[in-house]
Amino acid sequence: MNLRSLNKKTKIGVAAGAAVLLAGGIAGTAFAGGGDDDETDRPIPAADLEQASDAALAETGGGTVTETEVNDEESKYEVEVTMDDGTQIDVQLDENFNVVGTKSEGPGHDDD
Repeated sequence: MNLRSLNKKTKIGVAAGAAVLLAGGIAGTAFAGGGDDDETDRPIPAADLEQASDAALAETGGGTVTETEVNDEESKYEVEVTMDDGTQIDVQLDENFNVVGTKSEGPGHDDD
């Protein structure tokens, strides 16, 4: 079967179907890109990890670093610290490892 043998209605239907598929793909990509930013999270590079961890642990007074992120929407670095009671504290740091904010979440809370 070639394109010349298709009648006009069939050609229009094929074109419309292709347009719908294309639009759906574009909308799906836009939706996926506009949702949770976990897909683009990058951990803090090894060269900065120790300094960022030390700053976050000093702010929280202890705990365990459980996750890190570069270029978080709120700061240059974000360090998640889990306390002994399970509370998670996100510590936001600027490019000089100064604390610019914190956010605490109760035990067992996980955004993933």
